[in-house]
Amino acid sequence: MKIGIGSYALFWEWHDHPQPLSIEDMVDRASDLDCEVFEICDDPRIEAYDADALAALRARAEAAGLALQLGTRGIAPAHLAAYIDIARALGASVLRSMVQREDAEQGAEHIVDLLSLSTQALEAADVTLALETYEQIPTALLLATIEGVGSDRIGVCLDPANVVAALELPNDVIDAAASRTVDLHVKDFAFARRDGWVGFTYSGARMGEGQLDLARELSAVYADGRSPAAIVEHWLPWQGDSATTVAMERVWTDATIAALRASAPAHHSDQTPNRKQGDPQ
Repeated sequence: MKIGIGSYALFWEWHDHPQPLSIEDMVDRASDLDCEVFEICDDPRIEAYDADALAALRARAEAAGLALQLGTRGIAPAHLAAYIDIARALGASVLRSMVQREDAEQGAEHIVDLLSLSTQALEAADVTLALETYEQIPTALLLATIEGVGSDRIGVCLDPANVVAALELPNDVIDAAASRTVDLHVKDFAFARRDGWVGFTYSGARMGEGQLDLARELSAVYADGRSPAAIVEHWLPWQGDSATTVAMERVWTDATIAALRASAPAHHSDQTPNRKQGDPQ
């Protein structure tokens, strides 16, 4: 298992921030945290990078000992083709995306037909498409469509936090999707009573303080020799000001990385920090 962070671990440092992080800054942060992977996820700025900029970003990551992954939303063939090209330029072997509600509502056959139009491009680019579990598509339907396409180039991006809004149980989704998981998003989550004890808030939590069964998740996903990267993310509510929110975001990131390293040593590919180019052997 390789441990990394994604754009959603840095959400408040590039949204509503006086000096938003660039993608290059995010790569550097992942390196500073001794990660092995950085996932550029739902960051539209990457679409404006030309060939030279993509090559420079790839070189920056490689110099830091980081593998890159890429993320977007949607399964329209033209959209996926554009992102497959970006993934190829970045040397990213995993492209995460989502089947959105308008496609999910048209059923399995429609989704299979769309995905089948992208399998040749995925194969040619040596990229695996990871479709995320979340509330806009029932997990059973997501798995059925992946099975229907029948390509090793399409699997699951597992995030059990996302499915609760569709009244699915996170542990059920872990058990159902683990064997097809090619990308793992790791974040804790919790319910809390709202003020006045009327209703609940469902939100992110610091790792270990919420309801994610991390041990169960890792055991299921990394069984039978599977080795997707574990990408740290958060659902951190705004804390009233940027400085306070970003400080908490960093604490949550540190806590999740520490939990992954501490709870899954048998799954971690390399327990030593990344070596950068030029470091002594």
